[in-house]
Amino acid sequence: MKKLRIGFIGAGGIARTHMRHLAKFSDATVIAACDAMEENLVRVRSEYGVGKTYADWREMLEMEELDAVSVCTPNGFHAEHSIGALKAGCHVLVEKPLAMNAAEGQAMVDAAEKAGKHLVIGFQWRYHPKAQFLHETVSKGRFGKILYMRCSALRRRGIPNWGVFGRKDLQGGGPLIDIGVHIMEMAHFVMGGPKPVAAGGHTFRYIGDKKCAVACQWPNWDHKSYTVEDLAIGQVRFEDGSVMQVEASFAAHVKDSWNFTFMGEKGGADFENLAIHMDEHGYMVDKTPAFLPEYDYFERKMRAFVDTALYGKPNISPARDGLTIQKMIDAIYRSAESGREVLID
Repeated sequence: MKKLRIGFIGAGGIARTHMRHLAKFSDATVIAACDAMEENLVRVRSEYGVGKTYADWREMLEMEELDAVSVCTPNGFHAEHSIGALKAGCHVLVEKPLAMNAAEGQAMVDAAEKAGKHLVIGFQWRYHPKAQFLHETVSKGRFGKILYMRCSALRRRGIPNWGVFGRKDLQGGGPLIDIGVHIMEMAHFVMGGPKPVAAGGHTFRYIGDKKCAVACQWPNWDHKSYTVEDLAIGQVRFEDGSVMQVEASFAAHVKDSWNFTFMGEKGGADFENLAIHMDEHGYMVDKTPAFLPEYDYFERKMRAFVDTALYGKPNISPARDGLTIQKMIDAIYRSAESGREVLID
């Protein structure tokens, strides 16, 4: 049996999630991992039997015969690590977001095309059974043209107290680029991937840069190094005339929400409750599917990567999709800084 030989650049929490799912596949094996923190390497050696570990990712790529690399480092390193792995002849799975900005993302896409290798973006939410159902239903024209998409990735007090999520210099932004990216890509996937042409946005910071003052799920974050937004609001216009509204927060006086709702010419739908709204036989009708398959959609993401890298199956989550979302996020941040709507190239 062929086996996909995989190396990891970054061996922290998200990398171990990757490894946990890869361990279920008989045609994939984790050969090596690198990380700047020895404690992370100790964990992957003991928990997942990773035989070779390195402090330097370049050394790993030089020393090991790898077919593929999973990039699980902070956003600020995605471009360097992904391009390095592609040049070394490896297929690459890079965690979301694609990069710090669209310029870096474009360089990654170009490197993949030059190397003739697959660059896959870690968008697991498009594999969710609800997203798959809505995507298929939209693609068959049941809703007509999608006019408006409303997205929310809101945490009342969910500032990560680990990693570097509060540092704009390493992450590129806060909740919009960290969790908003997920709801935006899933919604954009369901819409059919229209081309964005302009965006407007606003960002606010009013809680995260102060000492934790209330009981919350993840207390005592590093408020001294916190330079990202608490709340981001954005609106994206698409070439076909449709509009997407997005709200994303690490901290806001609001009920937690993870949802998108859309309205089309012939009907609309809601992701969270999976309710479909349309007119039939002279009545306004709400529908819900009687059954949807249950599966681990993160595992589906990892399985799809192995299938693409090892067997040449279609890339279901191509980096170009990540680049489109990155352009939308960049434009919202630029608009927030300039105070006006900006165009998307």
